[in-house]
Amino acid sequence: MLRERVIKGYSGWLMLGVIGAAIIGSIAMLVRAIRAEDAATILLWTVAIVVAAGCLHGLAVVNPNQAKVVQLFGVYKGSIKEQGFFWVNPLTLRRRVSLRVRNFETTKLKVNDRDGNPIEIAAVVVWRVIETAEAIFHVDDYEQFVHVQSEAAVRNLATSYSYDAHEEGRISLRSSATEINHRLREEIQERLSRAGVEVIEARISHLAYAPEIASAMLRRQQASAIIAARQKIVEGAVSMVEMALDQLNSKQIVKLDEERKASMVSNLLVVLCSDRDAQPVVNTGTLYQ
Repeated sequence: MLRERVIKGYSGWLMLGVIGAAIIGSIAMLVRAIRAEDAATILLWTVAIVVAAGCLHGLAVVNPNQAKVVQLFGVYKGSIKEQGFFWVNPLTLRRRVSLRVRNFETTKLKVNDRDGNPIEIAAVVVWRVIETAEAIFHVDDYEQFVHVQSEAAVRNLATSYSYDAHEEGRISLRSSATEINHRLREEIQERLSRAGVEVIEARISHLAYAPEIASAMLRRQQASAIIAARQKIVEGAVSMVEMALDQLNSKQIVKLDEERKASMVSNLLVVLCSDRDAQPVVNTGTLYQ
């Protein structure tokens, strides 16, 4: 397993001056050899000019947040990560790697959640290269590797959790965004660590039921919401009835037998739990008529 090794090249400006002087001097000596009609010297200085010109190939510019991976005859020599103008062995192969932060959005994937319901899901992944040697030599194309592995992680995440939480405290894709995004980042990072990539952020950008079941699931969500609301209403109504009976008893406003208490509880629950306005009935007779 190759590990990144940071190297520094020679100053590009210094080497440019040295190479330029060598080329100019070689040309002057070549002209002198031509005038002297010395074939061996002509050949020597011609070769010198070609070699000096070839050394210009060793000049390299490294931009901010960029690196150059250097190879010599197939052997990894190191990575230049410092910005500037440098000179390295002209026989080396130099491959550029961007260290900038990048992001992309996966395609909308159609998968089944943990309960078997077809859903559509997509995610945004923010990433960058931190190990240039691993990015270049451990995978064939690190950008494509990031895209493919991220989509695979999104698929696996979608099948591991339910779209909706039907039980209290259960993690779901829709209601547990923070936990789901954290889990997604960890899984993508685990897959991309071999490519020298750091995942800065990963979050769900699109989540919905598949069109063929969307209407049925919407009715199901509405029914669940109504049931939950009814439970809260009943809990509140019971507490209010209990409070009313306690205050009537403590202040001795009226004494009620068990039958009248049951009637009062029934009437109060109807008024408090009904989804329509109550219609009052005025009793003009005695308390028991």
